[in-house]
Amino acid sequence: MMVDILDYYKGRTVLVTGGAGAIGSNLCASLADVGAQVVILDDLSSAERWNVPSVQNVLFVEGDIVDEVKIKRVFFERPSVVYHLAAFFANQNSVDYPEKDLAVNGLGTLRLLEYSVFTGVERFIYASSGCSIYGSSAPLPLKEDFTSLNLSTPYQITKMLGELYCNFFYNHYGMEVVKPRFFNSYGPGEVPGQYRNVIPNFIYWAMKGQPLPITGSGEETRDFTYVADIVDGLMRAGCLPDLGGREFNLASAVETRIIDLANMINAATGNTAGIKFTNRRKWDTKDRLLASIDRARELIGYYPATSFEEGISRTIQWFRENWERIEKAARFGPGVSSAVREIAKAD
Repeated sequence: MMVDILDYYKGRTVLVTGGAGAIGSNLCASLADVGAQVVILDDLSSAERWNVPSVQNVLFVEGDIVDEVKIKRVFFERPSVVYHLAAFFANQNSVDYPEKDLAVNGLGTLRLLEYSVFTGVERFIYASSGCSIYGSSAPLPLKEDFTSLNLSTPYQITKMLGELYCNFFYNHYGMEVVKPRFFNSYGPGEVPGQYRNVIPNFIYWAMKGQPLPITGSGEETRDFTYVADIVDGLMRAGCLPDLGGREFNLASAVETRIIDLANMINAATGNTAGIKFTNRRKWDTKDRLLASIDRARELIGYYPATSFEEGISRTIQWFRENWERIEKAARFGPGVSSAVREIAKAD
């Protein structure tokens, strides 16, 4: 199957929105390695320019997905495949800024779909969110046929909205849209910060010798998926046949308790400050997350290959190799220490 992927992307122009982010930058590096002409659109609101692969066949355009001037610029390159990863991320951010969330995740997605139709894009891959679509009361493991309208944040609502727009463009225009649903992606490339995920924030605080804040009891679980496995699924989703209109989970299919994650990171970094407990956020209603990946196995031959222990080790190594830049880039609120002000996001 990898031979088919190599053959498919070589010489093709591929647009990646959010290409400077953790998933996006790793995807762009893989696409460039197999000979694609990669075009990135990213406003760097939650990513860093130094994350972008510095190779000849990667074009970086700074701008957001609501700006039609920037959209016209990247579609001028005539991409045949579009990976739409850019988003106003994530839950707490959307609670704080719901109108911005709607503009970026709603209008931005709609505009990209429109330009994709106008310019004859062959396939549009929309990065959906398994942590959003299924709500808080779905039976485990989470399967693609279950959806919920009882969502807890604007981010969850607009990620669902993106899927609905994709369905419309598939049904009305016959556009090849594919909707992989991500679960708790982590790995090299994600800079810690106020609205980022639990793993980069835990590693950052542990390396600074601070206690790791757990919202809740620590018995809560998540389905953490290493970024290289997500990228493998995306590469397959962009080229394999008979995927139009389909959705599928990209996950590890393994539950990990948050308290076990915290203890693992403290041990791996030598952090003796331990952990501390704080109240859960009002919107944080999921005690457990565990995805079924049966459909992804069937449709695209998806088999996550990275153990959680190995993924954490690689991520910590990336932090050590890039510590000076990460420390400068970490986005936390001013005035008080990050460990006091911000609570780790486990969504």
